[in-house]
Amino acid sequence: MKPENIQVVAALYKFVKLPDFADKREPLLSYCQTQGVKGTILLAQEGINGTIVGSRQAIDSVLWFLRSDPRLADLEYKESHTETPPFERMKVRLKPEIVTLGLPEIDPSEQIGTYVSPQEWNNLICDPEVTVIDTRNDYEVNIGTFQGAENPQTSSFREFPDYVRHHLDPRKHKKVALFCTGGIRCEKASSFMLVQGFAEVYHLKGGILKYLSEIPAEESLWEGECFVFDERIAVSHGLESGSCERCFGCGRPISESDKASGKYEQGISCPHCFDSLTEEKRARQQEKWRHYQTQVANSKNLDVS
Repeated sequence: MKPENIQVVAALYKFVKLPDFADKREPLLSYCQTQGVKGTILLAQEGINGTIVGSRQAIDSVLWFLRSDPRLADLEYKESHTETPPFERMKVRLKPEIVTLGLPEIDPSEQIGTYVSPQEWNNLICDPEVTVIDTRNDYEVNIGTFQGAENPQTSSFREFPDYVRHHLDPRKHKKVALFCTGGIRCEKASSFMLVQGFAEVYHLKGGILKYLSEIPAEESLWEGECFVFDERIAVSHGLESGSCERCFGCGRPISESDKASGKYEQGISCPHCFDSLTEEKRARQQEKWRHYQTQVANSKNLDVS
């Protein structure tokens, strides 16, 4: 990356009671816009969650602005860098929850499981008495997860409570270890499981991304790549960009094996969306793909006819 082109990407969240969250929207949006910062921030009564991108000075200014509220004084964030900003504008949205479990009564600011550092994580998940659960969606799990982790086979986080109710038992599963991309989903999941009566619930502090950034590949129990919600699509150890691409049709990550499938057609479908593709949808997708190719060609002064 050329130093002059580098933009800072900051992913942040905090569960904290914000009864005045609606009043914070306009001042926060205005301040971000004056700093030239782009991205999305969610505000809810239960806290704040978002990803923003901008210059080093701009990101530092927005973090200072957020932390000027005593309730957010210890707000943490994870930082990465890009030459291609993944956002076109700044949005601050009001939501019932900052990560949607579908149970607003679950309050991580009241109780959560036990944090486990990346350095302690391997020992925990190698304990045969510990049930290790990936709280992410199925398409994320499919491209990478920890050795021995259970896949709940969920298509959204809203389905996680039903998975717990139907597949886990506090009397049988006495020790549970949860993990997710950056920490927010498993933090809320741990709160839910404690309410359900599970005695020992652990979760990976900082999520998979912190683990991959701090644990050497030769010591790692991670297999595959980690899906991320930006232009990198997936990352591997050291947070290096991974090999996955994104299906132009459904947006899900696709591996080399996905592209070798008979259900993969560039710009149209992949194994994840092929079965739901009607002729009408296929025609629309072909038109979108053609339009996209034309835009790319025009930007490079190429002929696609």
